[in-house]
Amino acid sequence: MLDIILDTLLDSVRLLPFLFLSYLAMEYLEHKAGERMQSTIRKSGKCGPVIGSILGAFPQCGFSAAASNLYAGRIITLGTLLSIYLSTSDEMLPILISENAGLSMILKLLGTKIVIGMIAGFLIDAVVNRFFIKKEREPEIEHLCEQHNCHCDEGIMKSALHHTLEIFIYLLIVSFILNILIAIIGEDFLANLVQNRLIVGEVLAGIVGLIPNCAASVIITQLYLKGILGAGAMVSGLLVGAGVGILVLLRVNDRPKENAGIIFLLYTVGVTAGIVVELLGITF
Repeated sequence: MLDIILDTLLDSVRLLPFLFLSYLAMEYLEHKAGERMQSTIRKSGKCGPVIGSILGAFPQCGFSAAASNLYAGRIITLGTLLSIYLSTSDEMLPILISENAGLSMILKLLGTKIVIGMIAGFLIDAVVNRFFIKKEREPEIEHLCEQHNCHCDEGIMKSALHHTLEIFIYLLIVSFILNILIAIIGEDFLANLVQNRLIVGEVLAGIVGLIPNCAASVIITQLYLKGILGAGAMVSGLLVGAGVGILVLLRVNDRPKENAGIIFLLYTVGVTAGIVVELLGITF
């Protein structure tokens, strides 16, 4: 147990400087371009799925949450909302950077999420969106970041530090649990539970992705990096994981059946895409 604790601490502590630098860069992007990006998505119109999937891939404070507000007011289409949810990378990117995953893998994974978000968004707008009611009054969006623990008003340094410590704690917990499981039953056994079983891994990863906070992307990314999740399962989980966007949607969109349908669409698209990735043998 002492070895497990030490390994967990050492593996997590060595990531701290890389996590902090990643979040510092992302906070800078948020403060410099956040308002412009929200304005762009407001004016996207029929091109919403293209713009939404690209902008959604940039981790930033409250973007999926802002998209939920915009959709609730019918400022953006259902397809645009789903394209943002699907491409949102949440904590995936800083963890991959801190783990030195490699630029090629990061770009391929981001590109995959963006393309899937675009395709799904256009299909949803073409087939499903016409059944949803038209534009309505937009809910209030001000103070969105503060309401969802983004700490945007603390300044770039403090906000980056807060995010770093928050994700560091998640990493400690996830790594500790994984190290215990590996020590007890073995990494190969854990991997075989999901890696060698088509559909099972993707379905389970999609369920984890529905966790409405950054824990989902932390868990899924770490499981993949440790060789326990396959590429298809990772894609499923990361596509479904929309950060706090789902929580905001449930709060501001006062249509329970519609919200349930959106969550079902998100889950179905994510799991289906993950299965296709696994069948095609795509690797990252």
